[in-house]
Amino acid sequence: MGRVLSVASECVPLVKTGGLADVVGALPAALKATGWDMRVLLPAYRALRARTKGWPVVWEEPDLWGGPGKVHAGDVDGVPLLLLDAPHLYDREGGPYSGPLGEHPDNAIRFAALSWVAARIAREGLADWKPDVLHAHDWQAGLAPAYLAYHGNGGCKSVITIHNIAFQGWAPAHLLGVLRLPGHAFHPEALEYYGGISTLKAALVTSDWITTVSPTYAAEIMRPEFGMGLQGVISSRAPVVSGILNGVDTSVWDPSREDTAFDRKAISGKTAARERLCQDFGLDVPGPLAIVVSRLTDQKGIDLLPAVVPDFVLGGGGLIVLGSGDPGMEAQVRNLADRFPGRVAVRIGYDEGLSHRLFAGADAVLVPSRFEPCGLTQMYGLRYGTLPVVSMVGGLADTVIGANPATLAAGAATGVTFHPVDALAFGRALSQLLDLHRQPKLWAKLRSNAMAHPVGWETSAVAYANLYEGLTA
Repeated sequence: MGRVLSVASECVPLVKTGGLADVVGALPAALKATGWDMRVLLPAYRALRARTKGWPVVWEEPDLWGGPGKVHAGDVDGVPLLLLDAPHLYDREGGPYSGPLGEHPDNAIRFAALSWVAARIAREGLADWKPDVLHAHDWQAGLAPAYLAYHGNGGCKSVITIHNIAFQGWAPAHLLGVLRLPGHAFHPEALEYYGGISTLKAALVTSDWITTVSPTYAAEIMRPEFGMGLQGVISSRAPVVSGILNGVDTSVWDPSREDTAFDRKAISGKTAARERLCQDFGLDVPGPLAIVVSRLTDQKGIDLLPAVVPDFVLGGGGLIVLGSGDPGMEAQVRNLADRFPGRVAVRIGYDEGLSHRLFAGADAVLVPSRFEPCGLTQMYGLRYGTLPVVSMVGGLADTVIGANPATLAAGAATGVTFHPVDALAFGRALSQLLDLHRQPKLWAKLRSNAMAHPVGWETSAVAYANLYEGLTA
């Protein structure tokens, strides 16, 4: 059995701000079936410190940038965890990255400490467990592969997964020595990044392998329009770059376990869920009921909704929006609800229970993202027979089979796709959605196809296992 140390700033069920946490929390169980033992190293934030009570200390670090640290080993909901307790760095009010006054000014050091401990455990091993692979996630763990590269790896291989290249972990150049990085590596081919340091770039130039969370995104980030300044670095390492799709937890996202249970063969529960949604939100929608469950940001294409929703409503469609984000975009979707009462409803905020009800009852889910490394929303849609309408970027392109003459003739379509990401193309996609909904037999076939599409972790876990095996062979 191989061993992997997964290093991240978030992990379900303990702490989550986005999809990164879902991936980190799901991988250990998914990999277990392939013979790989994965443990997750995570900071013991204030809300997590109580979890370590009674857990054994398996590692001690005397000098973590101003204080000592201890690593406690335990298990939460089946996830094998190593929690790094360093109160001077992590025992703070707020979330993982910010507090009441905004972003923590010492985040570079806080996550360097996480990476430093990860690299030492990877290099030296615990008393009864030494990893074969260190798997770092995003910029927060980006220095872990660098520390292995510059301070010795002890035979441990390293992988960095890019969940979103827009977040790069920038730090000023004067912190190079403070971060325990070598001065000789401060040049453009190594650690230097536009006059400073990027912890993500540090991982990209030192890791044995680079993955992203979808094959299409792996190709996209080698181009200027998606690479966010790092496209040259990634292109230079193209032979060791690959994309492995995320999956969803199918035990949590399971239409047969919702209040109005259903599956692809017995769909009556979905009809009941739709009726309940319309009643609860005061909607009367003769055509397809679409949902948007998303952060309300420019990246997610939310600014396109005011241009396309009016024609969609006039064609018989309806829309429910659940999310929060940019105040201007929150105002835009509220304005749509004001303009089209009975057809458009908005709920600002995050509500896990409501999101389940939305996917159970809606006919379609709209995901007009400008870039999307993987995306889970469209996978939830497939799982629940809520047809995805998606832009052809990143993981959206890799998971949704768009309805066109060829895919319809082959009986393979699972949703509607569009390109480029603009109001004209998005509007035409919604027009196609309306047309498909007017054909009950075809709509039922699309919905059945969607629900049959695999969205769990099984295939991806095998891909990760194969990667680890290749690195350690």
